[in-house]
Amino acid sequence: MPGSINGNGIAEVLRRPIPVSSQERLTLLHQLLGEPACRQLGIYPIPDGFKLSVVIPVYNEERWIGEVVRRVQAVPIPKEIVIVDDCSTDNTRNLLKQLENSEVRVFYQPCNQGKGAALRRGFQEATGDVVLVQDADLEYDPAEYPRLLQPILEDRADVVYGSRFIGETHRVLYFWHYVANKLLTMLSNMFTNLNLTDMETCYKVFRREVLQGITLKSDRFGFEPEITAKIARKRPGQPAWRIYEIPISYSGRTYEEGKKIGLKDAFNALYCILRYRFFD
Repeated sequence: MPGSINGNGIAEVLRRPIPVSSQERLTLLHQLLGEPACRQLGIYPIPDGFKLSVVIPVYNEERWIGEVVRRVQAVPIPKEIVIVDDCSTDNTRNLLKQLENSEVRVFYQPCNQGKGAALRRGFQEATGDVVLVQDADLEYDPAEYPRLLQPILEDRADVVYGSRFIGETHRVLYFWHYVANKLLTMLSNMFTNLNLTDMETCYKVFRREVLQGITLKSDRFGFEPEITAKIARKRPGQPAWRIYEIPISYSGRTYEEGKKIGLKDAFNALYCILRYRFFD
């Protein structure tokens, strides 16, 4: 009977590695679970012709970069991967040369400039409809891309932040890092009049046109408060950008495992919060 479902058919379709955009799988799941439940689970149609740009700044990540790229490639969403190597001094560059292909484009900075500078280059090279920032380690899980993209693809948001502090699992690590993150987020909110819970998160997702209207200047980790301040500004004659937060999991790493951000970066973030509130 047309449109009917049997248990064996459901099991077979769910076992197949079919992209989220597959109409066959989407129709089946809508029939099985209903559209409201599918939307809650992040199961929704990807528009025809859509492309995501995943921008990955990299510095001395030979241990992780191969697995990060593999996990990003495994996400069933049409995409390009734009990697910017910030003049790594370990074996990262050799590994990146092996990873380059039609989906993975790699750009090499002539000298070490910092995460913000690498992201500026990556944003310039991105060609997708939506741009997502991915760190080059395993702290953040690319499997969560569908949930992060959903508010934008459903035209409810222009910018999405993935928050580590609103209900998902996380690795238990440094208390003072948590305090610093919460303090910097609170100060940023005071100056931007936003109510974010995690301004310092890596996972930031933008409609392409949001980034096209912003000039970024921070070279290091000041990127986070700078971009937040600039998307919060009222645009002359235009509505404010619509900003959403989505809960994400977080598997933080120790300094022994390669974590790079430190106390100096916290003070720089404070400076950037003040600077970009009043100056461009």
